[in-house]
Amino acid sequence: MNDWRPFVYGGLASVTAECGTFPIDTTKTRLQIQGQVIDARLTECKYRGMFHAFVRIFHEEGFHALYSGLGPAVLRQATYGTIKIGVYQSMKRMFVSDPMDETMVINVFSGVLAGVVSSSIANPTDVLKVRMQACTAAGQTSMFKSFIHIYQNEGIPGLWRGVIPTAQRAAVVAGVELPVYDITKKHIIKSDLMGDHAGTHFLASFTAGLAGAVTSNPIDVVKTRLMNQRVIKVVGEAGTAPAIYASSMDCLVQTVKSEGFFALYKGFIPTWVRLGPWNIIFFLTFEQLKKSF
Repeated sequence: MNDWRPFVYGGLASVTAECGTFPIDTTKTRLQIQGQVIDARLTECKYRGMFHAFVRIFHEEGFHALYSGLGPAVLRQATYGTIKIGVYQSMKRMFVSDPMDETMVINVFSGVLAGVVSSSIANPTDVLKVRMQACTAAGQTSMFKSFIHIYQNEGIPGLWRGVIPTAQRAAVVAGVELPVYDITKKHIIKSDLMGDHAGTHFLASFTAGLAGAVTSNPIDVVKTRLMNQRVIKVVGEAGTAPAIYASSMDCLVQTVKSEGFFALYKGFIPTWVRLGPWNIIFFLTFEQLKKSF
């Protein structure tokens, strides 16, 4: 793991992709947390879909609301994206030196490990992002104030709230998207359909984004709902106010029980619409950085 370049290229490409697709992520978060029957704050379904959510947020709260949480999101990608891609590329090179000799097993293992390690470290920035995206314009505060508020009211556990489903989702996303991209790219090049250029990178990244959206959306819904719930210290009393969901499995079961199976695919369209462009921007940027330097 002596080569630092995958870490730097991965971080720069991740930040670039995040900035380019962030408003879609905001609509996804709003769609995923609405309609929770057992949460009185969020029982109303304000948004009928991705486009309606985008327009309503823009109309009621202003354009800046679509970028609520961008600060922690960029900070997250600067840590999560840097570590994920660096560990993934380094792990692959530990097994095989030639990219054309890579196998799906090696790539999936490397992707899962990279996803778990990077997401666990970057979890506090993910919590900040979700909380800031979920808030309406009237309730917005700065990233630093939001961090202090979570720490003072919920402690260290509040900053790592949802870390298990976050790590699970990251393992699935990294274990699917990165290997799918690499294997698709390898087969396109080996079949002589196209060379190692932007067209190949575009097709491989589009395929990776679709695969990632299908496999990760249920975990993403659970992760978002766990991160958005607040376990507040009760002033003048011992203990805390009870959480809505006791665990990721409890959240999964209660969501399906109260809202149906397809509630796990709330926000799927913005997830796919975001992951598609995100992956395209990310991999095109990453490949260009590799060639340039």
